[in-house]
Amino acid sequence: MSRCFMFCLDEPDRHPAFRAANDRTLAFAARSEGRVIPFVRLDLNEKPVEEAIRCLDLGACGIKLHPRAQKFDATDGRLRPVFELAAERRVPILIHGGRGLPPIAAGLRRVFEDAPGAQLIIAHAGIADMASLADCFAGRAGVFFDTSVWSPVDLLEFYRLVPPEQAVYASDFPYGQQPSSLLISLRTARLSGLDDTQVRDMLAGNARRIADGEEPKQPTQPIGSDILSQPMVFARIHQYLSMATPLLWTRQADTVGVLGLALNATDDRNGRPEELDRIRELIATAQKLWADSQQIEDEAERWRTNRVTFRLIHLADILAVTTP
Repeated sequence: MSRCFMFCLDEPDRHPAFRAANDRTLAFAARSEGRVIPFVRLDLNEKPVEEAIRCLDLGACGIKLHPRAQKFDATDGRLRPVFELAAERRVPILIHGGRGLPPIAAGLRRVFEDAPGAQLIIAHAGIADMASLADCFAGRAGVFFDTSVWSPVDLLEFYRLVPPEQAVYASDFPYGQQPSSLLISLRTARLSGLDDTQVRDMLAGNARRIADGEEPKQPTQPIGSDILSQPMVFARIHQYLSMATPLLWTRQADTVGVLGLALNATDDRNGRPEELDRIRELIATAQKLWADSQQIEDEAERWRTNRVTFRLIHLADILAVTTP
């Protein structure tokens, strides 16, 4: 049976204490017949320990913290009782480790070490402070990093720094919808050298052990390379697609013509025509959608079109970066 960890977003009715949103999460989990594993989301400003205990008693199986959204940092003294509770209840803490944060590694290590037995999942491969987080936590059983990032280069660097036994697959709604979140995790894992067992553990095995309260596998060694080598045509495509992404996110038109440049680059066959044809089809479709979106007056429909356009560009970029 497939299962997933689930928690609420930064909901409009999050006050007080994410109580209403946490109740919805618990209700969804109850209807899922075990497929949804609920995490309680906490706000350190609004009785976090009390809300955590309430939800854990009602069936929550983990704790979600988001320092950027809830405006705290890893040195906040209010984290300590939350980590102590998680260690006591033997449930994992999932903490945001992506964009919009100052360095968090040193503070997170201190609060983790002060709560023996705690389990920690650092979201987004810890890209906010990846090198320092890897220095602090790579090789530590019971600390995991999830794969929910949009840059395949970030994941290639992650696999170079952190043992595969500490990797857990994750999506990142609304950025990491399928198939891109699965494609980026698989392609970067294979390019980094993970074997079949390590890939299966990244996709499900490591998370299953967390969910079932089993002891984690002992970390081995990172196996990724510190060199990214790729054909020049794919490097050019990646460069242009990287230029397109911030324009699309800020809802601008492609006045620079970066998708046209990426599309023209696919004319260079370079011995990999199948991959280039896949990339070309994705870019051509994205280019048309992007141009059409500029004529859409309905804001919601334009937003949806831009979202699909981004997903196509993201897929093309994953293929460009991970084609050896």
